[in-house]
Amino acid sequence: MRAHYFSRLLLLVVAMLAVAGAASAQIGVGVSVSFGPPELPVYDQPICPGDGYIWTPGYWAWDGDDYYWVPGTWVEAPEVGFLWTPGYWGWEGSGFFFHEGFWGPVVGFYGGINYGFGYFGHGYEGGRWDNGHFFYNRSVNNVNVTVIHNVYNTTIVNRSVTRVSYNGGNGGVNVRATSEEEAAMRGRHIPPVAVQTQHVEAARGNPQLRASANHGKPPIAATTRPAAFSGEGAVAAREGGKYTPPPNRAEANRPGQPENRPAGPNNAHAPVHPNEIPPTAKNAPYNTGNSNLDKKYQQQQEKLNAKQDQDRAKLQQKQEQDHQKMAKQQADEARKQQVEQQHQQQTQQLMQKHAQQQQQLQQHQQPPHQAAAPQHEAEPKR
Repeated sequence: MRAHYFSRLLLLVVAMLAVAGAASAQIGVGVSVSFGPPELPVYDQPICPGDGYIWTPGYWAWDGDDYYWVPGTWVEAPEVGFLWTPGYWGWEGSGFFFHEGFWGPVVGFYGGINYGFGYFGHGYEGGRWDNGHFFYNRSVNNVNVTVIHNVYNTTIVNRSVTRVSYNGGNGGVNVRATSEEEAAMRGRHIPPVAVQTQHVEAARGNPQLRASANHGKPPIAATTRPAAFSGEGAVAAREGGKYTPPPNRAEANRPGQPENRPAGPNNAHAPVHPNEIPPTAKNAPYNTGNSNLDKKYQQQQEKLNAKQDQDRAKLQQKQEQDHQKMAKQQADEARKQQVEQQHQQQTQQLMQKHAQQQQQLQQHQQPPHQAAAPQHEAEPKR
């Protein structure tokens, strides 16, 4: 397994932290949709590109007036021992809200949705970590054993045949979180990493992936790597999902009431102030095979981390001064709300800037990647 992991977070997903109404409305913060997403399409899983990659299943996201498909893809785990909990749509009394997925040592609740490929409603049957290596269950994953040797075979009986893509509401999956899944959501976890954000943005900008265009059968259902929407690694859906939108989809997107939503890490508001940003995960040691290069890369990363910490502290200080000024002026609620909106926008802009800086550093360092493996003749089916 490639030992170099990018455990450095990109300071929360840019999509989640975009200004209200901006690109990443699929996260559902403050947005409800009156009708549920299409059924899940049927597709084949692309070959695993290398050791340490975890499958993240595709799902339907929302973009103001239409659902669009975010293809399933392989993503390198941000930390050894971390697994992916997929996001899911759930009915919450007044509309459907999206609960963002996350990385953590234990798989949490993902709505009981049968995404396939090991995600059959609860937990993950596609593989496990053992002594720092991820072992793949070949009965549900498409892995080339000539390249990846840490594999095993355990037959999984998938009794659920539903392709419903949301929890609760009319026709939704009627499943509730177990105590273990609730504990996983409260425990240590991190949001989607930068490549996942880029993957979502690429999907959002592709008109072919909108449900109104593909009628529930996306031409790009899964990819070998994030945002790689062309070439042999891009797989089309074999069968589409039912899609029955109301006559006027635009009216289905209306302001929600986030304050009435259940508290939890998956539906929390975007941070308003820098001190509300979760702490940066500790970087895993570089291991490129060149000790001098590892030391150089580590120093570059630490320098960037320190600079970004200074940026956050500086903005936090400025916003606290705004609070003190309002207190002295005895500002009314309207003025306080206006300032808080400005603070949230400032914080989001800072996080987007830091995410771009982190991406640029990774591109500059260009760590070695294992070449994509050739297609294995037997592909597991959903």
